[in-house]
Amino acid sequence: MSTNNPALRVERVNVSFGGLRALHDVYLEVGKNEVVGLIGPNGAGKTTLFNALCGLVTPDSGELFLDGQKSDFPKPHELVDLGIARTLQGVGLFGDLTVLENVMIGAERTHESGLISALLGFNGKDESSIRNRASTALERVYAGALADRRADTLSYPDTKRVAIARALVSQPKILMLDEPAGGLGAQDIEWMNRLIKNLSAEMSVLLVEHHMDVVMSVCSKLYVLNFGEVIASGDAETVRRDPAVMAAYLGTGSSDVA
Repeated sequence: MSTNNPALRVERVNVSFGGLRALHDVYLEVGKNEVVGLIGPNGAGKTTLFNALCGLVTPDSGELFLDGQKSDFPKPHELVDLGIARTLQGVGLFGDLTVLENVMIGAERTHESGLISALLGFNGKDESSIRNRASTALERVYAGALADRRADTLSYPDTKRVAIARALVSQPKILMLDEPAGGLGAQDIEWMNRLIKNLSAEMSVLLVEHHMDVVMSVCSKLYVLNFGEVIASGDAETVRRDPAVMAAYLGTGSSDVA
């Protein structure tokens, strides 16, 4: 990991929903060009932390640092300017748009309800530039041939590729991947592993993932959440052997800790 300021650091993040504590004093650090995994049992708080980093949840308290500079937790429409992009667990493509149009949406400074209007509002110069960036992003994930297809005609693995391309089109410094290997077969998981490793040469990657083979293959560091708290952090082998982690997963019926 770089000795410079980390790309992303959060400290003492607390989130509550009514009387339910979702996150408690959570800390996390992602170095420049580092791949960091966020794992934990279902309901541990992983998605809540992702949502706090993307402005979909407002923390009760906590601190966020980007490139060593303290920052307010962002609003969704600020993510592009801050160099942050995220994929969604459910892919979230618009089925009646082409693949290229879906990817173009990722370049805009929008909030969750303004994506289509943003696409329709491109001026000619912007549209040409963004179209070129979208084409480049699709080539990056080996999906250039899909550009003119309607999104609702794609196979599930191809929708994963397109979702990542949509995140890449904004040229982020920090890429947040929400279960990138979820629902994929062994061959596509292999491809995803290679892609994530390649992307880390240009950006920092924070991912939530349940496939331990993916986590072990691509992540240099892991943070384990359970009941909204970080119970372990470190390299994959250290985390796997941690007694608190083994206890958190006890009875899951799986040898995987993710």
